[in-house]
Amino acid sequence: MSLQPVIKHLTRLVACDTQNPPRLISADDGIFAYCAKTVGSSFDIQVWDHGDGRVSWLAVRGKPQILFNVHLDTVPAGEGWSNDPHELVISDERAYGRGSCDIKGAAAVLLEIASHSPDHMAILFTSDEEGAGGCCVSRFVDAGLAEPFTQIVVAEPTSCQPVLGHRGYLSVKTRFHGISGHSSEARALNDSATHDMARWAAAALEVARKKKTAAADPGVCMNIGIVNGGTKSNVIAGEAFVHWSARLRPGESNEHFLEQIKVCAAQPDRVEWEVPFAGEPLPAANMSAEAAEHFCTRHQMNPAANVDFWTEASLFSAAGKPALVLGPGRISEAHQTDEWVALSQLELTIKRYGELVKSDG
Repeated sequence: MSLQPVIKHLTRLVACDTQNPPRLISADDGIFAYCAKTVGSSFDIQVWDHGDGRVSWLAVRGKPQILFNVHLDTVPAGEGWSNDPHELVISDERAYGRGSCDIKGAAAVLLEIASHSPDHMAILFTSDEEGAGGCCVSRFVDAGLAEPFTQIVVAEPTSCQPVLGHRGYLSVKTRFHGISGHSSEARALNDSATHDMARWAAAALEVARKKKTAAADPGVCMNIGIVNGGTKSNVIAGEAFVHWSARLRPGESNEHFLEQIKVCAAQPDRVEWEVPFAGEPLPAANMSAEAAEHFCTRHQMNPAANVDFWTEASLFSAAGKPALVLGPGRISEAHQTDEWVALSQLELTIKRYGELVKSDG
């Protein structure tokens, strides 16, 4: 299969502005019309518009066992590009453009395979992975729509090597409530919200530190990213706020870790917990990578090492479906100014995805 048609598809996909935020995508957006036209009438296409730019587009032909999942939204283009970020530029054996690596390059390959292969095939395109409030994949699995498939392939950049495990991502906003007053009062030691926050932070970081199993093991990656509270140095702080995150290892549970962190609060009745996002690791807690390992063996693919970035493969895993991550490019090439994917990676992906589709059904 030639690379040039893939480049043509990628050019059209990159030209579609799917920045998230602002995520102003709808079911009748041109990118979905292009995808439908490209795959052709042999596919049964279903579209769900969940509102707020969250769209799921499913194309199925025959009775495939493999579901390819690709998000079509991108991070904002940002400033400082050498060229228009929504105009694909081929230079030095690279394809430059917002989303070329993350992950419209994979989408372009799948569209070309779908348009020329007569085989069983299933593609799920979504538009809400990059921003807050994503729901496309979770609603897909909650509705039982993933049940017909025995293997999920999520097309995030892995240098086109199968990845069977990655860290989860837990984002938590914690609010501490104290009793304000004059700092000359001795009760400040116990009543200050910032004091409570500081004691909690020390204990929470110690919980994360003790997750290390060896000197070289990073354990849980916990980060206290935003801290604020109080009004003046001579006023007992009535409020304090922390926005922190943790990235757990494959098989660990976000829920269990959060409960351990909550216990670190000395006065739990004066603390509020908000979880804007909780994505499980891959495999999810109580799941294994055994089925995905067998899938790789059958298709003569050697799994690569686990990665630290999160993907929606974990949402499928949490629903009991074997999932792996496999796509062109490297994560270091994504989300940056002058984002790019190597043409050699697209060629390798054509071959690898093509072999998987040919053996499907």
